[in-house]
Amino acid sequence: MKQTNRDRCVLGIDPGLASTGYGIVISRKGRLVHVAHGHIETSAALSHPERLLAIHDEITRIITTWHPDEAGMETLFFSRNVSSAMGVAEARGVLTLALAQRGIPLGEYTPNCIKQAVVGVTRADKKQVQESVRILLGLSEIPRPDHAADALAAAITRIHTAEIPCIL
Repeated sequence: MKQTNRDRCVLGIDPGLASTGYGIVISRKGRLVHVAHGHIETSAALSHPERLLAIHDEITRIITTWHPDEAGMETLFFSRNVSSAMGVAEARGVLTLALAQRGIPLGEYTPNCIKQAVVGVTRADKKQVQESVRILLGLSEIPRPDHAADALAAAITRIHTAEIPCIL
C-alpha cells in the first residue's frame, strides 16, 4: 500500500448476532483520530433472518454516514459453543457482504495480531487492550460497550498493519 498524505477513514467491526460493535477511526498525518463508536443490537425476539437483516441494514447506514476507505475485523476463532460461533459467523457474512457491496477492502486479524498492534504484546488481556484503545485515541474513558472498544481496536490494527502485515 502506497503512503499518501490523505486521511484514511477506517471502520472497525466486532461481529456478533446479539451485539455487533463498530468504531470509526481516522489516520491523519500519523495520528489516530476517534470519530465514532457504538453497537448494533438485535433482539432475540426477532427471527434469525430478521436479526441478520437488521445488522446488514445498520452497518450499511454506518457506511453511508462515514464513508470508510477500508475496514478491519477480528478473525473468527473456534468456540466450544457451536451455536454462538454459528451466529457470529453468519453476522460476519452479512457484514462482509455489506463491505464488498461498496468495494471497501477488509483486513481480518487474529486476536494476537490485534493485541500486538494495539498494546505491543500478544499476551495482553481484554482490559489492557481497552485501556490502550483509550490512550491511543485520547479518550477520557474506555469506550463502551466492550464490543465497541473491540471494534476500535480492529480499526487501529488495520491502520497500524497497512504497511507491515501482521503475521501472528
